[in-house]
Amino acid sequence: MKFAATGIPDCMRLVAEPIEDERGFFARTFCEDAFAAAGIPFRTVQSAVTFSPAIFTLRGMHWQATPSHEAKIVRVMRGRIFDVVIDLRPASPTYLGHVGVELGSGRLDGLHVPPGCAHGFLTLEPDTEVLYQMADVHRPELARGVRFDDPLFAIAWPAPPQVILERDATYPDHVPEAG
Repeated sequence: MKFAATGIPDCMRLVAEPIEDERGFFARTFCEDAFAAAGIPFRTVQSAVTFSPAIFTLRGMHWQATPSHEAKIVRVMRGRIFDVVIDLRPASPTYLGHVGVELGSGRLDGLHVPPGCAHGFLTLEPDTEVLYQMADVHRPELARGVRFDDPLFAIAWPAPPQVILERDATYPDHVPEAG
């Protein structure tokens, strides 16, 4: 597994390195020691899966407020997504910046989302499944969000969302500190 910078500190693209033989392939998708060697301590305490039957389903932009330290690893098990991370850490050199990367099941790549960053994605294929590994237990009372189309971020989504929760579509046009 390789770690590739994305332009936001600690937000890393995780590039799998499959070993192929006549049976197919084997690829390591997570190794706590490899993360630590890359300067990103990460221990999975919770996992979750999302399934979106419709193309252009938008989920996000979500994060957990302090005292949570919910970092995430996001990986597509089936389908394809445009995955976005917004840096909401006031002390970060990329504060209010964002990155968008395409992830798909055929590439095995993942994305590490640091704590204090908002995360969301738009499905680019029907029947898309996304696997999350979280470094902290999700706490609903600490759940926060910003609007996916907030002009402050100017995210160039590849298509307008066709399916989105009202909550995600109506977050305010301002950014409270994520902490």
